[in-house]
Amino acid sequence: MSFSSLSQDSSASSHPLAPYGWDADREAEFTPYAERGLVPGRVVRVDRGQCDVVTASGTVRADTEFVVPRDPMKVVCTGDWAAVDPGDRDPRYVRTLLPRRTAFVRSTSSKRSEGQVLATNIDHIVICVSLATELHLGRIERFLALAMSGAGSEVPPPGAALSRQPGATPLVVLTKSDLVPGPTGLSYLVEDVGTTAPGVQVLPVSATTGEGVDVLAAVVAGGTSVLLGASGAGKSTLANALVGEDVMEVRAARDVDGKGRHTTTTRNLLVLPGGGVLIDTPGLRGVGLWDASSGVSQVFSEIDALAGECRFHDCAHESEPGCAVLRAIDDGSLPVRRLESYRKLFRENQRILARTDARMRADIRRNWKLKGAEGRANMAAKRGRIR
Repeated sequence: MSFSSLSQDSSASSHPLAPYGWDADREAEFTPYAERGLVPGRVVRVDRGQCDVVTASGTVRADTEFVVPRDPMKVVCTGDWAAVDPGDRDPRYVRTLLPRRTAFVRSTSSKRSEGQVLATNIDHIVICVSLATELHLGRIERFLALAMSGAGSEVPPPGAALSRQPGATPLVVLTKSDLVPGPTGLSYLVEDVGTTAPGVQVLPVSATTGEGVDVLAAVVAGGTSVLLGASGAGKSTLANALVGEDVMEVRAARDVDGKGRHTTTTRNLLVLPGGGVLIDTPGLRGVGLWDASSGVSQVFSEIDALAGECRFHDCAHESEPGCAVLRAIDDGSLPVRRLESYRKLFRENQRILARTDARMRADIRRNWKLKGAEGRANMAAKRGRIR
């Protein structure tokens, strides 16, 4: 390593923004903006066209008027690194954003081809699942599919070529573990979730008793972590436990169904005492896939491996002869629930991709016509046999 590199690393590590993730690469990226008199900062909260940005001199309020692109994937988001006006400007504006290393993206509820960025520049995606209610394994698989796919360094639209650095690491946290009677019952739940998350750490945690909190704190001590999950999953309570004080408002979940009441309404970035930063997010009612092809393949890696043994390379695993996936269903080595969940997420992702890919739309229409023709032929043959 050269002397200049060592000097740059030393400068970045002693920078007031180092606790927020500032490093030598960010310092190098910011050089042209520093020459224009702008100052660096990290967005800790966004609210109605304005945002709170932590800078070397403290947290400032800045307007996002100059960063309002037509592409909703590029709006200012919690976790972004920004170049803002110096302190002698009033009002202050965010002038530009530094390149995003990673991003967690879901599709919007609209029928348009749009994605919604929930958090950026993240290293750990903590998927919070409450043990106060019955486990919804399909929802966990959905979160994981997005977590394993949505980690691009400027996530491209569906159908575009995807070239990115290693992304954020997913982690499933089973909150409110103190509500599960006995260690045996808890171990069974951890095992069940583990089957939906191959290669992903599953950690039971109780903010009430402190179980697992120190382990989680050690995992997220380096880099930026985001808490994701449904309302009532205990994200804000967990955030308070990790920070060591009540920085997030908490409300009790409803006893009837365990659902929360959307205590958190904005995404907030918090500094952790053991190192690293944490982004707490509002509860998610729906998590639509967004270009999650690679994530679906990873979450259902056993199905992906079996598909390579099918007789036909384009096997849909429905009724084709020589299908290794259906053979695994028959011999009990692959649970039916896993295949059904895979089909659901695969088809949903295909629809998302087809919104912007004309060739894929044509392929989907062609497959529908073929299946329709096959169905009509089968019905005609059945009527002929009956006669």
